[in-house]
Amino acid sequence: FDDSGYRCEVGVANRSLWCAEEKPSSIFSFTKRRTEDTRTFNVAFVVPTGIGAEIGGHAGDSTPAARLLATCCDMLIIHPNVVNASDINEAPENSLYVEGSTITRLIMGVVGLQQVRTNRVLVVIDGSHNETFLDATINSVNAARSCYGLVCAGIWRMDSPFRMKSGISTGGRATGRVDSLESLVELLRNHRDEFDAVSLSSPSSTPDGTVQQYFSRDGEMINPWGGVEALLTHTLGIILDLPAAHSPMMESHEIASVDLGVVDPRLAAESVSMTFVNCVLKGLQKSPRLITDQEAFVRPEVFTVSNLSCLVIPFGCLGLPTLAALEQGIRVIAVKENSNLMRNDLGQLPWKPGQYMVAANYLEAAGFLNALRAGLDPESVRRPLARTKVDRIGNR
Repeated sequence: FDDSGYRCEVGVANRSLWCAEEKPSSIFSFTKRRTEDTRTFNVAFVVPTGIGAEIGGHAGDSTPAARLLATCCDMLIIHPNVVNASDINEAPENSLYVEGSTITRLIMGVVGLQQVRTNRVLVVIDGSHNETFLDATINSVNAARSCYGLVCAGIWRMDSPFRMKSGISTGGRATGRVDSLESLVELLRNHRDEFDAVSLSSPSSTPDGTVQQYFSRDGEMINPWGGVEALLTHTLGIILDLPAAHSPMMESHEIASVDLGVVDPRLAAESVSMTFVNCVLKGLQKSPRLITDQEAFVRPEVFTVSNLSCLVIPFGCLGLPTLAALEQGIRVIAVKENSNLMRNDLGQLPWKPGQYMVAANYLEAAGFLNALRAGLDPESVRRPLARTKVDRIGNR
């Protein structure tokens, strides 16, 4: 937004995805928190998918930032785009891995999170795709079972799968379209008691040459798959209230055999993977349970917006998490070094004094968090130290 107005981009879900007796929940549902629980210091770390973020816009390359910020808080709330790096997922030990729309609903005050020991992860794959890539995905699931103890609730090989098509919005953001999702939603709804989280693997069609172009431009091109993946998992998470994440399958043997050479370090994790699925499985293994019954929000084991102390975002990012944090009185730190497509002057919003801070980079953001956790005014450790303003108030 600027002085001339607002430009918004939204995702749209077909009404047919809901049961006839269900009333679709509004993404604008909001419950203001009554208090802040200050017994712990907890942070939500968001790097929106598909906006070309300099840090976190590719293959889990905001993981080091996440691990740094995690040392400054009791619990770090993250979403797949932050740490998913194909075969690698080095999420901090004190983090909760949730789907991006769940973070929004958490800050909006309508969803709580309950930690789990482990999840039964259902794996859904496009059964109509090339057998080589299907076998590789199944082998990846078995590797997760044998190497880090994944509890697999089964593998569904869908002969009539949903279809994903990547695209770029008029604003330059990665987006796309998901078709024929109704049958999957119905299957998941009918078997909901058999699993706790769902991993989805399917190809996402892109124009010819997209893969080669993406890897040859040294990280300058927006990841073309992330936007449509977010549309898919946001939809499933909102409709079914379950943890969900997607990994793209190789589109063809031709693409799999392309010699990419040495690529930009931020793209390297994707360039060496065949299935891209283990980061998803590792994240979903302990993804928290979604609690929507607000009567349960008073339970000590349920993490709610009252437990959230701060939100860290890339500079200029404006969306429901930022606006919800504004209304909830949650501090927001915008990181200037993490440049992206969004060009919003967040300083114009009606923040309370000290609620909005701009950090030059994630190293400085970590300093802000440590100061806030210690109950210090961040300005008190900088020089020059401004004089205290004294207002003269007349008595009448």
